Amino acid sequence: MTLNAQGPAHSSPPEAAQSIDFARALEQAQTGMKKSDRTRTRLRIALCTALNERPATALKVADICALAGVAHGTFYVYFSDLNAALDDVLGAFVEHVQQVMRHAAKGRGGARTRAATAAYFDLFDRNPGLMRCLLGGFESYPAAAAMFQRLNHDWARTVAEATARRLSQAGRPVPPHDELMRRAYALGGMIDQYLVALHFNRDAALAAVSGDREQVITTLSTIWQKGMEQ
Repeated sequence: MTLNAQGPAHSSPPEAAQSIDFARALEQAQTGMKKSDRTRTRLRIALCTALNERPATALKVADICALAGVAHGTFYVYFSDLNAALDDVLGAFVEHVQQVMRHAAKGRGGARTRAATAAYFDLFDRNPGLMRCLLGGFESYPAAAAMFQRLNHDWARTVAEATARRLSQAGRPVPPHDELMRRAYALGGMIDQYLVALHFNRDAALAAVSGDREQVITTLSTIWQKGMEQ
């Protein structure tokens, strides 16, 4: 695997991970929608596509409308301005992230940890523009940022509670809940920084040792398990 102009090239994840692509999920959801909802969805998809190609600060309403195939004035029927559209799309994407992670966490023990780590890796890989906005645009998109922070809190609590159950069932000492929460937050932040450097910062040295998706997921899963349970 090599590092290209857009970031690291990775082997394709399994077909089951295809729905992790938010734009594709939006396309699939259009079936049976009334016309006005389909138009809003097309604008959302266009925003997703544009964010993968350029930063949010470089977006223009005219470009979004061209990608969506709608008249310029149509945009303002659904959104007051570009920031409102971005907040709307990012809010919907946070809900998508939550659904993906909940689905991935249905397994048990190490299998669940690996499935959730793989899902999070693929969310970065399939939705780079949206993830870049979420992790770097807290001041610009406060509503979406607040939703993402709640998601992080809920996920940390889920990880902490699952760890406590596993340790208890194994007859091992269970750290206090606050300690497990601190570990979950710290480990989550480490994983975010790794994936940001890999996908967005064009870190060639990191990419050189991260070309194999499965090996990266194994490494990150090991960090989660050992960090939470030792």
